Amino acid sequence: MTRIFSRTIAPTIDQLIAQYAVPARQGQMIEAWLFNDLASRQAAEAAFVRRGIKARFHSAYKPLLHFFLEEIGLKACGVTDIHIRYPQHEQATEKRFRLEAYPLSALVGETPVRFEPNSGCDSYYEITLSRASGLQTQHRVFAPNRLHQDAIGATHYSPTGWLRVFDADNRLLQDERLETDYERLFSDTMAAIVRHDWGVQEPYFGELNISVRLPGADHTIAHDHEVISLFEALHEDLYFSAQEYFQVRAGRTVDDREGQPGQIVPEIRSGGRALSVVVESRSLSGQEIEGPLQELDAAVAPLSTAQIATELAKVDGDPFSAESRAGRRILARYRKGADAPVMISGGQHSNETTGVVGALRAAQKLAQRDNCHFTISPLENPDGYALHQRLIVENPHHMHHAARYTALGDDLGYRTGGPLYEKEIRRKAQALSQARLHINLHGYPSHEWTRPLSGYVPRGFDMWTLPKGFFLILRHCSQWREQAEQFIHRVTASLAAIPELMAFNRSQLEHFRIYAGESGFRVVNGFPCMISADEAPDVPLQLITEYPDETIYGKDFIKAHSIQMATVIAAYDAHQAMSR
Repeated sequence: MTRIFSRTIAPTIDQLIAQYAVPARQGQMIEAWLFNDLASRQAAEAAFVRRGIKARFHSAYKPLLHFFLEEIGLKACGVTDIHIRYPQHEQATEKRFRLEAYPLSALVGETPVRFEPNSGCDSYYEITLSRASGLQTQHRVFAPNRLHQDAIGATHYSPTGWLRVFDADNRLLQDERLETDYERLFSDTMAAIVRHDWGVQEPYFGELNISVRLPGADHTIAHDHEVISLFEALHEDLYFSAQEYFQVRAGRTVDDREGQPGQIVPEIRSGGRALSVVVESRSLSGQEIEGPLQELDAAVAPLSTAQIATELAKVDGDPFSAESRAGRRILARYRKGADAPVMISGGQHSNETTGVVGALRAAQKLAQRDNCHFTISPLENPDGYALHQRLIVENPHHMHHAARYTALGDDLGYRTGGPLYEKEIRRKAQALSQARLHINLHGYPSHEWTRPLSGYVPRGFDMWTLPKGFFLILRHCSQWREQAEQFIHRVTASLAAIPELMAFNRSQLEHFRIYAGESGFRVVNGFPCMISADEAPDVPLQLITEYPDETIYGKDFIKAHSIQMATVIAAYDAHQAMSR
């Protein structure tokens, strides 16, 4: 273990109290925008009031949503229409500030919310509230942002802290950016990572651990699985910022998924009053989290790795395996029959956990048929899965994209060079089965995904920032265009017979379009889809499922893996029908 960096940062709130909550400032008004939860901000306001000074502390993160949550109220009496003109900036996408308003429309009941871009303003939301009486009220919500460059030199327009000080006559004395503790912790951590001598050869480390302590708590809001979490947002920003830095450092593009720096692990915990961070290079962990045995069809949470192996062993067939970077086994089965062969896999991105259960359930069901012919590898990325099991102990409802890729830090589906490690399981499955269809079960965030300190919208993943129902991706070799169209219509027509799923898709697509508009995908039989040709596919046809399962539990988890299973069965049957 090598310690690379450690720092404790005094809370910005304490610094403001020490500087401005003094007798000489009595009668003044302090207004600030901070990355703190409501309880912390309210406590700071009370500390100022006790000293005879007015204070108002706003959230720098999602300021419009917090304005309605904390000042207007979500059920504002008599409001019949909400009209929002949102800011625009040349360094932000057209819908960036509209996305920041999510999920307001779902929280205000039947009151319609109308959005309109305001090209003449880059830092304020302008709001008109109309009431049944005919009365209209106007409001302006400040959205402080700053232009800056990140660790790889890219320019962003990102939310930031801000400070305004007024004298006793309400004259503005200060109006300037305030570097908050939250922002400083992030920038200091990334600067330390950039400064460190990592050598010249990948992988640079086993595990790069970034351990952070923050005060405060998550705020769950009343829409689906939405939560306002500065902890989760920091995890995402640290993970992807570090990953991007190592990509560029190795001479790759930012969106290249083949970089192999090692396993980057931000662990963001709640606790204490001061903010702290420790960055260490560690050996890879061989830890496995034990979990309770669950009934497979009714599993309410991710399975333990031990149960995954047990359930796979129930599938009659020939076992085969590969080995991960950390030495974990990737287990698989080959069930040979007279049908057209199919490859079934899950857990490529191992924070997407419902596909693992869905793949096992589908394999066990298919294995009861005569002549069934398939391979099943339910957990392709066991190192990432072990990390996900470790991370959800502390924060079970966070997305944890640090567990998305392998312990090498790459996406196994894009790995081309040796050693193959996890990718070898697919090569073996293809060699055994000669399958022409790969059913690859995935997931994506069940709630909003943001990177507030790097431009807010996750770079390279802007399409996935909001949930939009059960999404299907179909990739085909160029000669299979017609077969691909026929296949997707067969599969979606079969799934459309599930009323609950169709209602789920309609609801999520409606909310998605309010904030993101159309994003280039088709809707086939009620299912958002992307269909594209691949010039060098591993198999002629690959169906990728995307269920919004990061991170769901209970009845929602059961529904998700049931849909994953149903999709495997529908795709298998469609392939058989088309292969006759």
